[in-house]
Amino acid sequence: MAYSSSPEQFSEQSGYEIDGKWYPRVTKILEIKSKPALYRFYASMPSFEHGEDMKQKSADEGTLVHETVQALAVGKQVDIDPSIKPAVDAFLEFTEKKRIKFVPEFIEKRLVNNRDRYAGTIDAVAHLDGRIGVLDIKTSQSIYRDYNLQTAAYMGVLTDESFNLSAGGPIDTRWILRIDQMKKCNRCGSTLRPKGGREKIKRPFPSYGFISCPEDAHEWSELKGIIELKEFPGWQTDFEAFLAAKKLWEWENEYLLKKIGYLRDGF
Repeated sequence: MAYSSSPEQFSEQSGYEIDGKWYPRVTKILEIKSKPALYRFYASMPSFEHGEDMKQKSADEGTLVHETVQALAVGKQVDIDPSIKPAVDAFLEFTEKKRIKFVPEFIEKRLVNNRDRYAGTIDAVAHLDGRIGVLDIKTSQSIYRDYNLQTAAYMGVLTDESFNLSAGGPIDTRWILRIDQMKKCNRCGSTLRPKGGREKIKRPFPSYGFISCPEDAHEWSELKGIIELKEFPGWQTDFEAFLAAKKLWEWENEYLLKKIGYLRDGF
């Protein structure tokens, strides 16, 4: 079987070296799962290269949002890039309204599961509605079920008593906080989402008598921030699914994982 990377490249791209040991990264493990929405995205592109370029631009925008709101969450003063200001303003308004309290020690914190041998970096741990949990920030166009596997992997570490003490109480739940921004047509209700250099228009679901504007006739509003929050309290079943995905990922990459010493014959 041919491999596109050397053991050294694979090691660097797929995990972390922590205290002399190598651990695969949670997000890298989860690449083994199929992503239908991503396949549809590539199918809509004129070429694979064009899709890769747009995906990278979208990822860069998401990183900018992440870094900005995480800094603001712990009271740092930051310059807000005008391109993401509507989204950031919506985040600040929402967190103040919901009285969300972030735990500074758990902002962008790297976690290690020594028993199941993986590592990952959480966005935040927060206090919300009388509970303490993982708060994972996404800048996608929707909240996908796949995110449950990622946050369950973090919960597999954070339920340890030492983390509970550091957070100020038991970490027993998880939330996905989606931050986005879009324009809305004042005439027909269609939405326009600028992301990654593409302006994606979504028309409202047709109903009796509904007429959508022609492409060149929309009357777009100002760009407005969008916030969506969902809680996923039960995590154990998702954690089992994550470990199953990890096993499949190890099977897929067995040769390289043996080369770097993570796996061995009979493991």
